[in-house]
Amino acid sequence: MADFALIGAAGYIAPRHMGAIRDTGNTLVAALDPSDSVGIIDSYFPDADFFTEFERFDRHIDKLRRKGAGVNYVSICSPNYLHDSHMRFALRSDADAICEKPLVLNPWNIDGLQEIEADTGRKVNTILQLRVHPAIIALRDKVRHEARDTKHEVDLTYITSRGHWYLQSWKGNEKKSGGIATNIGVHFFDMLHFIFGALQENRVHLNEPTRAAGYLEYEHARVRWFLSLELGDVPEGPRGAGQRTYRSITVDGEEIEFSGGFADLHTRSYEEILAGRGFGLEENRIAIETVARIRRMPVETGGEMHPFVER
Repeated sequence: MADFALIGAAGYIAPRHMGAIRDTGNTLVAALDPSDSVGIIDSYFPDADFFTEFERFDRHIDKLRRKGAGVNYVSICSPNYLHDSHMRFALRSDADAICEKPLVLNPWNIDGLQEIEADTGRKVNTILQLRVHPAIIALRDKVRHEARDTKHEVDLTYITSRGHWYLQSWKGNEKKSGGIATNIGVHFFDMLHFIFGALQENRVHLNEPTRAAGYLEYEHARVRWFLSLELGDVPEGPRGAGQRTYRSITVDGEEIEFSGGFADLHTRSYEEILAGRGFGLEENRIAIETVARIRRMPVETGGEMHPFVER
């Protein structure tokens, strides 16, 4: 049984990590969040120590380490811009890190973390949950083993409407979240690389606080993508039925269905990490390079544009 600490206990994604720690038979011994709205901990680990100040949390984790009872893992669910610092803390606390997406905001942060891994002998593990989704693994295997002379034509559409609060939070601050392509899209870009191979071309057709779109070309696919936080972008049919989200991925005109199977992906990711098969720093590089370039590239007109952009 492993002992865990968790940073970012009040966040949206934290309960999935708490559930994964519990469901893999391990224990959360300490948690940190500046907000004290963390009653959810009682549903998982009511005996966990809780801190609202990093300095007190740091002292507690160090005290455990010096007593020979240090934590084995630090799960990181904090705002995106803090991931790099919190992974460094985990490694220097003689623990492995398990970090939510996006791993970091810029690819050069990966290089620095690799140096600290080498110095400490500890490892950064990342949550790339779509890589363990059965439907995505099946599609990747199909692409790898088929023989064809042309690239797949892919449309990726992901609309997840958010209220006014979103832009007022750290998620609406590009310096803290990386913007919509980083905060909302990075795991999809990782999925595309995972399925279709090396990235060869990256173009941006739309880049706004609540919408982004562009074109990506991979070794085995040409991809038009569109991301949005706007309810009005949900197609009329689903929106009329009260649906506030819309997710669609088509490959050569055929819809890829992977709406199911999401409930246990964090637990599955933890199982792989605990078995020594977690995804590390280098597996994240292409996706982080992709979103970092999207953030900085000029917006183009024309070319292989997603049909929702023209709307």
